[in-house]
Amino acid sequence: MVLKVYNTLTRQKEEFHPMTGNRVYMFVCGPTTYDHSHLGHARTYVAFDVIARYLRYQGYDLFYLMNITDIDDNIIKRANERDIPPAELAEKFFKLFIKDMDTLNINSVNLYAKATEHVQEIISQIETLMEKGFAYNVSGNVYFEVRKFGDFGKLSGQDLDSLQAGARIEVDQEKRNPEDFVLWKSEKPGEPTWDSPWGSGRPGWHIEDTAITTKYFGDQYDIHGGARDLIFPHHESEITIAESATGKKPFVRYWFHSGFLNVEGEKMSKSLGNFFTIQDVLQKYNAEIIRYFLLYTHYKSPIDFAEKYLKEAAVSYERLNKSYQGLISAVENAPDDTGTTKDDLELLEKVKKYREEFLSAMDDDFNTREAIATLFEFSHTLNKALFGAVNPPAKDTLTQIQNTFLEITNILGLFEHDASGKKTDAGDNIVDELIGLLITIRDKLRAEKNFKLTDEIRDTLKSIGVKLEDSKGGTSWKIVEKKE
Repeated sequence: MVLKVYNTLTRQKEEFHPMTGNRVYMFVCGPTTYDHSHLGHARTYVAFDVIARYLRYQGYDLFYLMNITDIDDNIIKRANERDIPPAELAEKFFKLFIKDMDTLNINSVNLYAKATEHVQEIISQIETLMEKGFAYNVSGNVYFEVRKFGDFGKLSGQDLDSLQAGARIEVDQEKRNPEDFVLWKSEKPGEPTWDSPWGSGRPGWHIEDTAITTKYFGDQYDIHGGARDLIFPHHESEITIAESATGKKPFVRYWFHSGFLNVEGEKMSKSLGNFFTIQDVLQKYNAEIIRYFLLYTHYKSPIDFAEKYLKEAAVSYERLNKSYQGLISAVENAPDDTGTTKDDLELLEKVKKYREEFLSAMDDDFNTREAIATLFEFSHTLNKALFGAVNPPAKDTLTQIQNTFLEITNILGLFEHDASGKKTDAGDNIVDELIGLLITIRDKLRAEKNFKLTDEIRDTLKSIGVKLEDSKGGTSWKIVEKKE
């Protein structure tokens, strides 16, 4: 079955075809690091973690990039309230964000790109826009003149002539038109600044992402994701900036947007004050239950959040977990010398069917709800074989079933155990994490075409007994004999 995805840009499902062979570039808007991440953030990042996992599972060579907005009005305001430098505040909450992502088993991002580390790229892109006549400078503030871009509104469906100042548009008397948005903000007392051709100042929000993606992906790429509230004005403005600067269309081929996580009918957000931090929820529920709760709804649909729904998710998850723990025990205790029976072969055929149904659901716009429904059918059949059959399955049959179960649940980031079936512990993962970090750095160097250093990392790891293997699905590693 061909992978089909819903594209916000075309408002329909389409077959997924990367721009270049099997290589896929995906960018997802990351957080503004001025506070703890909440469950609404987790909803988006878990969804795109699964999308990334599935693309890699299907053999795509995915480079997953996420920006970090570490300079912003909210950061400056919060830092001033605490009487600390904005950079210190932003770094603190960036580290806490990464901790939350690790806890939720979100490990698919190749590179987190901070806005403050890409200011020169931002300035360069603004210069290009000014040279082409799309941007103008007023007293050190640089604005994009939206009406000079003919396709504004194609992502969101917004009619430019009907937009009113104040309706998600920044009001500023300096602007030529109410809809014009800022690319560069002039220096204000007590704010962090960078030098630019228009004087000291700092970047606007929308251009951070386009400058970052252009650096790592080039003028065009495959997937841009984020929560649906970013469609307008943020993602609409990104298209406007990038296509004006490069002259190439489309800036992005596929736009994916996740639905809101709602509390009593309203979007969970910091501005509304109705949010629950990830750490708050982790006090009551383990990370896999939270992932399960978030994945039980299709990523584009809204989720209603309430304590009772999390409790229901915990009970539902434990049903699957009980089946899997029973499978682990059966594999460990099964005798080695029993042969495969007719019942075993029929059971394996059913498991094969469940695997195909699971993958078919994922091919239908990453439909995790239907994929999980298939897991319960799998679990029901497994329970009958383990606890209701006169002759239990052979050890080889059980091992094949366990491998299939882990193969498909690892796409969801659930039930990730070591080879013995034991849940991995953070202390046992330090080697994995360090090598993973080196692979991420190597991916960044590859994107920058610094092949000398990428080869040096590969050769150095090999000399200490770690072999990297690059494939269409990404980079994997294994322990080998040390090079003498």
